[in-house]
Amino acid sequence: MTQKSDLRADCANCFALCCVAPAFTRSADFAIDKNAGTPCPNLASDFRCGIHTQLRQKGFRGCTVYDCFGAGQKVSQVSYLAVSWKDAPDSARQMFDVFTTMRQLHELLWYLDEALTLPAARTLHGEMRRLFDETERSTREPAPDILAIDVDARRSAINALLSQTSELVRAKFSSSKNFRGADLIGAKLRKADLRGANLRGALLIGANLAGADLRNADVIGADLRGANLAGADLTGVIFLVQAQLDAATGDAKTRLHDGFRRPEHWGCG
Repeated sequence: MTQKSDLRADCANCFALCCVAPAFTRSADFAIDKNAGTPCPNLASDFRCGIHTQLRQKGFRGCTVYDCFGAGQKVSQVSYLAVSWKDAPDSARQMFDVFTTMRQLHELLWYLDEALTLPAARTLHGEMRRLFDETERSTREPAPDILAIDVDARRSAINALLSQTSELVRAKFSSSKNFRGADLIGAKLRKADLRGANLRGALLIGANLAGADLRNADVIGADLRGANLAGADLTGVIFLVQAQLDAATGDAKTRLHDGFRRPEHWGCG
């Protein structure tokens, strides 16, 4: 079974696929326009970022909140056996397409991996394990087979299980709030009781969640860009990913459960 470490980005073993495959659009997140399949001008010859320590200051905030969930090294080292798009330019387009699919599969694996650790959903663990193993095997297939995967169908099946998992975890909070897909941009939720809340896909851009209690809330797909998490309690929150924290702001008093790091731009070490 895949370990969580296999679902974390290992840039040293990747051909900088996230710096080449996606398109960038000039915005608050990216300082330039870049076409898909074109290397970022900041990319060095050794596949390292030339401005890695200054990405936010240089206008590339989007790069600091991107997470491939380990898809980069899987494509580089497993799918293409450590032969880069530079060394085999004829396979570059296919490699970039495989990376796009692989990232989606690895993200699904990340959520299933977490769901399999939640005691409240143990009745679903058998089906979760089956889908996890099936998806993990798919990531090791030859490139053409990976591209043939119906990712939408796979996501639909997995998301049904994740939704059931969410309901089981949050069931003990009988008065939990349902903000699924809600527009909470700039919302004033300071010290709000959001225990067990359904925040799946909610727009929390710039929301003030300082001191809020988010224990056991479901935040899968929630947009936390610029959200203030200072002093908030996120212990036990489900389906949180590091990229969501990287997009938000917080402080030394923000409570996180094991496995997450406090982003450097929070200014608290």
